[in-house]
Amino acid sequence: MEELTVEKYVYEVVPGILEKEWGPIEAKLEIAKGFAKTVHIDLIDGKFASNTTFMDPVPFAKYSKDLILEVHMMVEDPRKYLKSFADAGFKRFLGHIEKMPNITDFVAEAQLYGEVGIALDGPTDKSIIDKIPLDDLDCVTVYTCQQVGFTGAQFDERKLDKVRLIKTRSEIPIEVDGGIKDTTILFGKSAGSVRFVSTSYIWNAHDPKVAYEKLLSIVTDH
Repeated sequence: MEELTVEKYVYEVVPGILEKEWGPIEAKLEIAKGFAKTVHIDLIDGKFASNTTFMDPVPFAKYSKDLILEVHMMVEDPRKYLKSFADAGFKRFLGHIEKMPNITDFVAEAQLYGEVGIALDGPTDKSIIDKIPLDDLDCVTVYTCQQVGFTGAQFDERKLDKVRLIKTRSEIPIEVDGGIKDTTILFGKSAGSVRFVSTSYIWNAHDPKVAYEKLLSIVTDH
């Protein structure tokens, strides 16, 4: 199969995967590759958030030709994880500014491996956007629930103020993650987001493909 390229500036629904073991991850990747272009992998070390996930990048390599893999690094010092996930075929690296000792170093190294994004946790004040080098990034991820680390949390429309502020300063793609479902996705779009990570809504559905296509239809037709 021809290697996929990362497209920008189009509306995209991205299935998220947050799991503690490889088995459920692989099962979801097998399903997702039948309909999705990109998959969002949550990486949690138990220090940034009070949860943990599967941390080994190696098994993902077999899916790097079928899917664009992006890793959402909810970890202390995300820079430490860049090379190993790049070696496994990940193409987009989302690091949380809240646990980043040096944002310049993170961005510079991530640029060597693919696309780089900065992620903002729910409680983080929008004033931190002043510290983000938007011109050096490929995207920004805004968490739209109270705090990262778990799936199934409730969407918080107030977090979209960060999306609106970023939109006034840059045209880079903005991704929203957290509580994205059929009744919330248009709030993200209206604020200026173009990528929408959905985890529990897709995977708790009777047919994940149908749920994915419903979200995509909503965001592209309205």
